[in-house]
Amino acid sequence: MPNEIRPRLNSLEAVDAAYHLHPYTNAVAQEKDGPLVITGGDGVHVIDASGRRYIEGLAGLFCASLGFSEARLVEAATRQLKAMPFYHAFGHKATEPGALLAERLIAMAPVPMAKVFFAGSGSEANDTAVKLIWYYNNAVGRPRKKKIVSRLRAYHGVTVATASLTGLPNNHRDFDLPIPGILHAMCPHFYRHGEPGETEEQFATRCAADLEALIEREGPDTIAAFFAEPVMVSGGVIVPPPTYFAKIQPILKRHDILLVADEVICGFGRTGNMFGTQTFGLEPDMISLAKQLSAAYLPISALMINAKIYQAIAAESVKIGVFAHGFTYSGHPVAAAVALEALKIYEERDIVAHVREVAPLFQEWVRRLGGHPLIGEARGVGLVAGLEVSPDKKNRALFDPSLAVAAEAARRAQAHGVITRGLGDTINLCPPLIIDESEIDELMARIERAFDDTLAWARDRGLMA
Repeated sequence: MPNEIRPRLNSLEAVDAAYHLHPYTNAVAQEKDGPLVITGGDGVHVIDASGRRYIEGLAGLFCASLGFSEARLVEAATRQLKAMPFYHAFGHKATEPGALLAERLIAMAPVPMAKVFFAGSGSEANDTAVKLIWYYNNAVGRPRKKKIVSRLRAYHGVTVATASLTGLPNNHRDFDLPIPGILHAMCPHFYRHGEPGETEEQFATRCAADLEALIEREGPDTIAAFFAEPVMVSGGVIVPPPTYFAKIQPILKRHDILLVADEVICGFGRTGNMFGTQTFGLEPDMISLAKQLSAAYLPISALMINAKIYQAIAAESVKIGVFAHGFTYSGHPVAAAVALEALKIYEERDIVAHVREVAPLFQEWVRRLGGHPLIGEARGVGLVAGLEVSPDKKNRALFDPSLAVAAEAARRAQAHGVITRGLGDTINLCPPLIIDESEIDELMARIERAFDDTLAWARDRGLMA
């Protein structure tokens, strides 16, 4: 309706419910119930409009590594806004923060990389990787080598291409996805997909054999790349079994298939190394980064590519006359300045050493919660964990998805002052990297109480004994 005759709404919650289409939300429930309005932050806590404090158990969306009140990042943004608030990188233009950030990332790269392309989100970085994979294979005279393999339960983004790579049904349902040319290999989740009597080593071998069979079935000359998160966080914190990547990578090399490491969540300390690539021994051709790159204070992402890919792209751009890909905000100077400051903080405060210091307590709590009657499997690495609910631990049974038991546990966690998410059957935990041991104890004790409440709720409804 025209602005002048719209009814005045008497609260921010009502305004939001009336006009805001939220991501990853039940739209009708949002209209009915409205949002939780967050108005402030302090360290690992966020504060709602009523003044209530919550431990942010997901670091926002796996991204607020330095918490919600890091003054140095605010100052870095303010300085750059005053000096040069925006300029682009098209047509031989550059800004100081963008150039310095590219240099810093190449120096930090866990394997040799040649160039950095900037974008605004992890989805855009991975979408760029898809386009570059196609462009690269055209440049080297392999126009049929275009199919890309991801994995079931993977999460690589929400653009048309990256949502297709994502291996979660709700990201495809009624969006007419996946697009052609995107394939999915089996999920390397031993707890859920291991066969009776099978060891983790045998399961890893079977995962590798499944991938090679898919490649042979489709034709190696048609398979261009394999996308993999070091840990499949949004899919339920699936930590690959030992030797999984050691078995996968020779297959990719044998068939000349590029490896893209999606470090959007794992990058910058989350797994106990600066990159998940180091934790799991990957040798990727491309690495996508986002989220903790700027500690989430401003949107920015990056795709690093190796020399082989860059040289082919450069030659093709000469042939065509231009490399015709880019975003208005690629390398935005304010976002780049904040990212540079975040990287300085990681180095000065040795954030990786801090993660290694507190992660044992965090993972000890994860193992303890694995003994809870409601938890079928507790898994994790570094400062990320997944707690999978089950009505029958012994038989690894699943709840009916319509019951949304993990989501119920997340609601009860919020009542106990922790914000997290129930994704499928799993509660994810991924706190800010600055969390200390006392805060870990408080976080996990509250989560334990939330599971106690959810267990009582499930038993009252006859969902489990």
